[in-house]
Amino acid sequence: MAKKAGVLMPIFSLPGKHYIGDFGKEAYEFIDIIKTANFKIWQILPLNPVGYGNSPYQPYSSYSGDEIYISLERLKDWNLIDDIEIINKHFDRVDYQEARRFKQLYFKEAFENFKNGNIFKGEFENFKKENTWVSVYALFITLKKKNNLICWIDWKDDHKNFIDNKNNIPNEYKDDIEYEIFIQFLFYKQWFELKYYANKSGIEILGDIPIYVGIDSSDVWSNKNCFLLDDKGTPKFIAGVPPDYFSETGQRWGNPIYDWEYLEKNNFDFWIDRLEWNKKIYDIIRIDHFRAFDTYWEIPSSCETAVEGKWVEAPGYALFDTIFKKLYDIKIVVEDLGELREEVLELRDHYNLIGMKIVQFELDLNENKVDFKDKENIILYTGTHDNQTLVGWYKDLKRSERKNLYKKFSKYKEKNVTDKIIHRCFKSTSELVVIPIQDILSYDDTARINTPSTIGSPNWEWKLKDYNLLNKKIGAYRKLIKKTKRD
Repeated sequence: MAKKAGVLMPIFSLPGKHYIGDFGKEAYEFIDIIKTANFKIWQILPLNPVGYGNSPYQPYSSYSGDEIYISLERLKDWNLIDDIEIINKHFDRVDYQEARRFKQLYFKEAFENFKNGNIFKGEFENFKKENTWVSVYALFITLKKKNNLICWIDWKDDHKNFIDNKNNIPNEYKDDIEYEIFIQFLFYKQWFELKYYANKSGIEILGDIPIYVGIDSSDVWSNKNCFLLDDKGTPKFIAGVPPDYFSETGQRWGNPIYDWEYLEKNNFDFWIDRLEWNKKIYDIIRIDHFRAFDTYWEIPSSCETAVEGKWVEAPGYALFDTIFKKLYDIKIVVEDLGELREEVLELRDHYNLIGMKIVQFELDLNENKVDFKDKENIILYTGTHDNQTLVGWYKDLKRSERKNLYKKFSKYKEKNVTDKIIHRCFKSTSELVVIPIQDILSYDDTARINTPSTIGSPNWEWKLKDYNLLNKKIGAYRKLIKKTKRD
């Protein structure tokens, strides 16, 4: 298989004008830029509606897209809205609250123009027919808004049990539900156009889905039997990981645990449907926290940290047998990081799944003779959204560790040690090397995306102001990709 190079760049980090990166012209410009360097993969983070702390890993749905990524400029091109207020400011941080407030005004205008005209009517009806999930999500988010956005567990009973009782939709909700479906229609119309442009440019989209879903999601609300919940809908157990590199008390994520026994009895339909949709919207799917398909950390919901818990086995082989039987041509990458028992690796290798390696974790900083071991069937990263930037990581090293690093990579001609490390990554035998945009631009930790075990600002808020520096550096990457035969 030909070796390739990729770049990790979340949509929200694109230099969009309206408080956040979106599917507007800056997204197309980004594709044009990385195409000139012969990058073949664009990796993004989940596109679902962000939940608690603006985390894309606590979404309101596994299927729906977050409306804040809809480009107002594209809506204007489609004659769904008129003039857009000009914001004379270059943002280097995402403002989720302001992005929603600002854009929702135009979404309402677009919906009214849609109802009063004929544009996209046929496409819209086909979208509803072909995507049964959208009506469930639209009902969920409508009821959530009627309940002041609180978690569905705390809704009044008739709303909480609405979908289980198969109640008729009240007339006063129908327009609101149609609006939410319309928003999803706009989102996916814009997303598929952007994806088509990327694919046409020779670039595949590597998408990212969390292994778990958020408790406050249409997934759980409409599939309660798939999760370990009590009679009130509250999780009996919480997902997470025990104490590790990132946290002394572990990570308590708050997601409900799957009822794997129920899922297996029902042919894993929940997972098959979820993956089938993601297969449609991405070229390659990265599944976060792969180890939980082998054994998962089960935390009693009464515990405030992840210290108390136990490892429980999951039916990984039965699940993946079903996945590859029903979705035989699906392309999956698995996040297999951290201290893993041997059985996790055996599960991965049984299905020849592509794993991951992070250079920051692979380097022996106290040894100056060896850098890291090469392996073909992996994606090699300098870091992910959860890591420090390479420059930030380097700055935090001890003087002796920096000295050893310089010796390890002294044969590479770049001025900065971090650029030398990137060169070495491209020279590796790994089938794919993915570099976060921050490392391409040599940014420090002020550009870090997320710090695990912390919630809220500044996580998930970093974004580019413009492409000026990227345009200056992209030529060097074009030469590097050609030199290391990743083009």
